[in-house]
Amino acid sequence: MKKREQEGLEALGRKTEYATDYAPYVLETFENRHLDNDYWVTFNCPEFTSLCPITGQPDFAEIRIAYLPGERMVESKSLKLYLFSFRNHGDFHEDCVNTIMKDLVRLMNPKYIEVTGLFTPRGGISIHPYANYGRPGTKYEKMAAYRLRQHAL
Repeated sequence: MKKREQEGLEALGRKTEYATDYAPYVLETFENRHLDNDYWVTFNCPEFTSLCPITGQPDFAEIRIAYLPGERMVESKSLKLYLFSFRNHGDFHEDCVNTIMKDLVRLMNPKYIEVTGLFTPRGGISIHPYANYGRPGTKYEKMAAYRLRQHAL
C-alpha cells in the first residue's frame, strides 16, 4: 500500500473530478513530519472565482493562505479542488475568506493560519478581506491578535 493511501489521501494521483458547488468534503490532510519546529506553509491561488450572491456575476481574486502546521497539513490537490468549488458558489468576498479559514481550522487544527482575499475591483472598488486564527491558550492566539492589529496591505 502506498504511503498516500495509508494516510487516506484520495485526490492525489487520481483523475480529477470537480465539484459543482462549495465542497469542503474534498479537503484532505496528511501527517506533519516536522512537529519539532514551527515553519510557514504558504499557498497562493491567483485564479480564485466565486459568484456575487446578489447579481450572480463572477468575482475574481487572489487567495493567499499561510499557516503554521500542527499535527496535520492540508494536501495541495485537495485544496485546489476545494478552492475551485467556489466557482459556482454565491457568497460575499468577506464570507469566502472567513469560510476558507474556518474550514481549514476545522480540518487541520493549525497552530496559526491567515487567509487574505485580493478581489479585483467591481464598480471601481476592490475588497481585500483578511481573517486569521491562533490556537486558543497558546502563544499563537497572541500572535493572531497582534497580526490582526498590525494588518495592512
